[in-house]
Formats: sequence, structure tokens, C-alpha cells
Amino acid sequence: MDPAQDVLATVERFNDVFNQKDVEAVMEMMTPDVVFENTSGGRFEGQETVRAVLDRAFGLMSAGWFETEEITALGDRAVVLWNYVFDKEHPERGHIRGADVFRVRGDRVAEKFSYVKSEEFVQKLGLQLPSS
Repeated sequence: MDPAQDVLATVERFNDVFNQKDVEAVMEMMTPDVVFENTSGGRFEGQETVRAVLDRAFGLMSAGWFETEEITALGDRAVVLWNYVFDKEHPERGHIRGADVFRVRGDRVAEKFSYVKSEEFVQKLGLQLPSS
């Protein structure tokens, strides 16, 4: 398998686990020195810090679901375009589009930088964007 295919396979597995909101399984797929930037602009480094952020995020996102629209890889990076449905059982409650930029090392995620199309997603989660 070529390196880009390995990266795609890793990110696809990661996204499946992420959608299950299983913090331990997600953390097993991340490197010890992982860097995670969330949609509200926070930057978190290392397993312990990222685990705490994901514990909170998964609680806020318990009814939601990420749907991959497109995924591409080049070298050790992958870009995922996604659609997040706020409530999988009631999709009429809304959705938001965004993108994740990953860096993969071996078969683990070393970086995950998340971006959204608007502030609405962040606000619906009850979070605030950092002030400039």
C-alpha cells in the first residue's frame, strides 16, 4: 500500500472511532505528543490535555454525527471535508460544514486541526471563540 493510502486508512478508522465518542479508543489512535486544535480556536498538546478536551466535547456532542463528504491525502497529511449533524435522530435541527487537517505518524494521528464554516457551530455547543 502506498503511504497516502495508509494515511487515508488511519484517518478513516480514526473518524469512525471519533463518531462513537469513545475517548479511550480515540486516544489510542493518537500519538503521545498529539496536537489538537478544536473548532473554537483552542490548541491542546499531549494525551492528557487532549483527553480532557474530548471528554467535554463528546458530552456536548452526544446526539451529533460527523459525515465525511470528501477525504484526500498527500504524504503524511489528510484533509477531510465534513458535515456535522447536530442531532442524528433529528437532522432537521441543523448541521454545519467544516474541515479537518490531519498529520499521521505511523498508524496514529499526530495532529488534528479542525475548522468550521461559521461561528454557529461553536455557539450551539455553548462555547465561546477566543477574543482577538
